[in-house]
Amino acid sequence: MDFAAARRNMVASQIKTNRVADPLVIEAMGNVPRERFLPLEQRQFAYVDEDLSIGQGRVIMEPMVLARMLQLADIQTSDTAMVIGAGAGYSTAVLARMASSVVAVESDTTLAARAAKTLTELSVDNAAVVTGDLLRGKPEQGPFDVIFINGAVDLIPDALKHQLADCGRLVCVVREGPIGRATLVTRNGSAYSQRQEFDAATQVLPGFEKQSVFVF
Repeated sequence: MDFAAARRNMVASQIKTNRVADPLVIEAMGNVPRERFLPLEQRQFAYVDEDLSIGQGRVIMEPMVLARMLQLADIQTSDTAMVIGAGAGYSTAVLARMASSVVAVESDTTLAARAAKTLTELSVDNAAVVTGDLLRGKPEQGPFDVIFINGAVDLIPDALKHQLADCGRLVCVVREGPIGRATLVTRNGSAYSQRQEFDAATQVLPGFEKQSVFVF
């Protein structure tokens, strides 16, 4: 299979046609090999326009949803970023091509090791995968200009909002029944604003269900 051609087609038909115009997003998603974050037997499906299961209740997010969320975050090349739920490492690799540095938190040790191995193989040297509680994040390495939650949540934990730098942006999908809404949280001093942008049927990240979000 010609993965480079499939990747170009993904950008042309799934991303650019869905109101994504940010050159950083387009460049990153056009260059990160999505197939490398999947087992060999799944790689033929790497560029379909849907979530891809990677086990442990996790997915690699649908390309269009990921691209629109990253555009919503208005990422700058000088930004420091944190990914909550590294999973297989794909979103971390994409962010690493856009931002200055990325810390990716993963609670599952198997997924964390897999993500770190793939990032190393791809020479992504400005991103680090750390094992830890997703609800807690990594406050000792903050504050962050951008926080990307790699999955849907029922509620956004305050502990993560508080790790935003002034004028920092947090993006995630907030579930409202079967369908979620891509949501942007912006910090201005001690105040936080929140707005919803588009529908996304993204799977809830394990541990971020309503009954769990208050446990830190």
